Amino acid sequence: MALVNVIMPKLGESIMEATVLRWHKQVGDFVKLDETLLDIATDKVDSEVPSTAEGILEEVLCKENDVIPIGSVIARIKTAAVEPAAIQSTPPPQIQQSAPLTAIPEPVVEQETMIPYQPSNFAPIEKNENGRFFSPLVMNIASREGIPFQELEKIQGTGNEGRVTKKDILDYLENRQKNPDANATPVAQVQVTPPPQVETRTYTQPEPTPAPAYQQQPSPQPSPIPPPINISGNVEIIEMDRMRKLISEHMTRSKATSAHVTSFSEVDVTNLVNWRNNVKNEFEKREGEKITFTPVFIEAITKCLKKFPLLNASVVGDTIVVKKDINIGMATALPNGNLIVPVIKGADQFNITGLAKQVNRLANNARNGKLQPTDTQEGTFTFTNVGTFGSLMGTPIINQPQVAILATGAIKKKPVVIESDKGDSIAIRHMMFVSMSYDHRIIDGGMGASFLTEFVKQLEGFDGAKVF
Repeated sequence: MALVNVIMPKLGESIMEATVLRWHKQVGDFVKLDETLLDIATDKVDSEVPSTAEGILEEVLCKENDVIPIGSVIARIKTAAVEPAAIQSTPPPQIQQSAPLTAIPEPVVEQETMIPYQPSNFAPIEKNENGRFFSPLVMNIASREGIPFQELEKIQGTGNEGRVTKKDILDYLENRQKNPDANATPVAQVQVTPPPQVETRTYTQPEPTPAPAYQQQPSPQPSPIPPPINISGNVEIIEMDRMRKLISEHMTRSKATSAHVTSFSEVDVTNLVNWRNNVKNEFEKREGEKITFTPVFIEAITKCLKKFPLLNASVVGDTIVVKKDINIGMATALPNGNLIVPVIKGADQFNITGLAKQVNRLANNARNGKLQPTDTQEGTFTFTNVGTFGSLMGTPIINQPQVAILATGAIKKKPVVIESDKGDSIAIRHMMFVSMSYDHRIIDGGMGASFLTEFVKQLEGFDGAKVF
C-alpha cells in the first residue's frame, strides 16, 4: 500500500490560496482516478479538484470553508500500489504527523506533476531585487495601508517559498496598529526633549497640556467598529453569499487603487444593426451559433488596443507593464444576479465567426457553472454591455490589475442630424452610448478620449460585406 498526497493545485497567476467549499468524499470512501474529490473557490472562479489517484480516502486535512495555501497537502489517498523503498525508508514529515493547516509542507515532486490546472508558466507579478515575490493582492493592500516597499520586504511570509500571503500582511497590520510606536522612531526622539513649558509646569491649573504638533500626526489608526445597527420595521435581512462578498471586496479595492475617470461618446450603429438583421438566420444555420453585437464590439476593441497599447497594460508599484497579448474579458451575468468575467485569450487572432463562438461558449459555461479556472485568468482589458439590461450608459469600475474597461449601452432609435455636401437633414438612426473608465495614473484624458473616438469610428465604419 502507498499513500498519495492530494495537493491544493495551482490555479493561475497570482493566486496563492483557495477556499474549500465542499468535500464530495469522506474518509473511508473509495475514490476513482479523476473523480471529483472536492470543490474549491478563489476570488475569480469556483472549481472542482479531481482525485490524482485511485484508492481509499485515508485522511482529510482541512474542513469546509478553510482557506488553504497553494501547494499544501489537503488529503491522502491509500492506493493498492507498492510504496517505493525510498519513500518507505525516509518518509516525508508531513505523512508521519498531521501538520497545522497554516504550515506549508514540502511539495512531493512525484505527486505535483499529476495535479490538474497547473500552468507551466506560473509566475507572480511583483519581484524585487532580492528575488522575493509579492502578489497583486498583497501589493494593493500594502499600497492602501501606506506600507512602503522596504517595510513590506521585512514581513515574514508563510506562503510557498516564503511568499507573503494575504493572511501574513493582515496579521502584520494588526500587530502594527497595536504597537504604533514600533515604527515611529522620529516621534520617540522628539518626546525625549519636550518643550520647556511642560517641564517647568508654569500653568496655574493641572494637565492636560495641549498636545505638541508632532503628537497630532500619529500613525493611521483603523476606524472603530461601528455599533450594531438597530433594524426595525418591516424589513428582510439577506446574508451576502460568498461571490457577492468577493465582488464587493474586488470593486472596493479597485476604487481605492486606481484614479477612475470615465469618458462618454455616442455612436451611430445603424449599419451594424441592419447587417445583423440580414445575416443572423443564415449565420445560425451555417455555424450553429447565434450572432450578437458582442463579437463586433470585441473586434473593434482589439483594433483600438493595437493603436493605443498603453490601455492594454497594468500598474505594478511605480512601473507600467504593457501586455503584448490582447485578452478581452467580457462581463457575464449569472442566474443569481452576480457577475463573472470570462476571458477570450488572443482575441485579436479571431475573426467575427471565431469571436462569436468564443463568446457563446464562455457565456454558456458561465451560466451553467462550467467555467474552468483558466477561463477567468490573464485578462488585459474588459468589456461590459450594460445595454443588455436596458441601461443607456454606465460608469464601469476597472477590473484590477487592468487599467481600462469599456461599456456599451442600449441601442435606441433617435432622430439625428445628418450632415452632407448637399446640406443637413434629419433621419431616424440606431444610436448607442459608449463609456470607458480608465486609470488616470497612467491614462490621461486625451488618450482616453482618443481611444473612445477610434472605437466609435470602427463601429460607424463597419462594413458587413467584408465579414464573410
